[in-house]
Amino acid sequence: MIMTKYIKTALMLFGLFFMAACSEDSLNSISVFDTPVVEEKTDFDNWIMANYTNPYNIQFLYRYVDSETNNTYNVIPPTLESAKAMAILIKYVWIGAYNEAMGSDVFMKTFAPRILQMTGSFQYKGDGSRTIGTAEGGVKVTLFGTNNIDIDNPWIEQDAPYTDRSSNRIDMNYWYFHTMHHEFCHILTQTKNYPSEFQKISVSDQRLGDWVNVKDNEAPGYGFVSGYATSEYNEDFAEIYSIYVTHTQEAWNTILADADRLSKDETFEGGAVNPVGKIEEKLTAVKSYFEEVWGLDMDNLRDIVLRRSKEALLLDLRNLPNDVNYEKVSK
Repeated sequence: MIMTKYIKTALMLFGLFFMAACSEDSLNSISVFDTPVVEEKTDFDNWIMANYTNPYNIQFLYRYVDSETNNTYNVIPPTLESAKAMAILIKYVWIGAYNEAMGSDVFMKTFAPRILQMTGSFQYKGDGSRTIGTAEGGVKVTLFGTNNIDIDNPWIEQDAPYTDRSSNRIDMNYWYFHTMHHEFCHILTQTKNYPSEFQKISVSDQRLGDWVNVKDNEAPGYGFVSGYATSEYNEDFAEIYSIYVTHTQEAWNTILADADRLSKDETFEGGAVNPVGKIEEKLTAVKSYFEEVWGLDMDNLRDIVLRRSKEALLLDLRNLPNDVNYEKVSK
């Protein structure tokens, strides 16, 4: 009887094991945790593919991508509306301008950053400054604060070289167009460096860590075109380039006039010797670099950028253009 009991118990355990094994064999071997979430392509995604990715190999990121975000800062993604507006504007005012200036799209296909990332909020630093754009490794440009733009009534200031950073109204020229040219300049100079002589022109006038306390309208007195330009020579180079090509000659003359005025102001402390001459010398060096190294005429590019910036005011920033070549059309 005891032996029979043990045999029945063994058979029951074997049956349970066999049922469990059969049950496991019938399970799907693919874990649900390993299955990627595939987001359905929207009309905007398809437009980006046709206007950025396919022709220029540029990823236009507007959704939050953790691996592409600096987790040191708290930022939010842009709204769909502001992302669309930025995508339309950047292609027309930035990509289109270089294509026109260079006579083809080969230059941008070769040297444009591979990632353009939009962030809805600004990136604030401990020193009180806020980042409006960054370039990383020559392949990625991030623009911040895009949720602040006025989609239906954009403001593009070309005639005044200084902007009120505390204003709630966003100057597209200062915050974005100038920033795109600034960061692109970094990409180009990282690819082919400029002559080291440029570094020596204002080396004794740089403000280094104190640059955040230099107002843009006081920077000319030190021989620079903006407060940020005083931080170090690479930023000085990029600021001269980007401010020059995004502003009128009237705005540039204002910078030179302020440099001259401050050089004669006895109450202005720590000013440069001959700040006008230093700004003009640096502009000549920057123009020579772009002409000789890249075959790019900065005066021609400026004319194109200024014209396209005005034309951009006529663009419908809420509806995606049907023509993938809309940036080639002069309005």
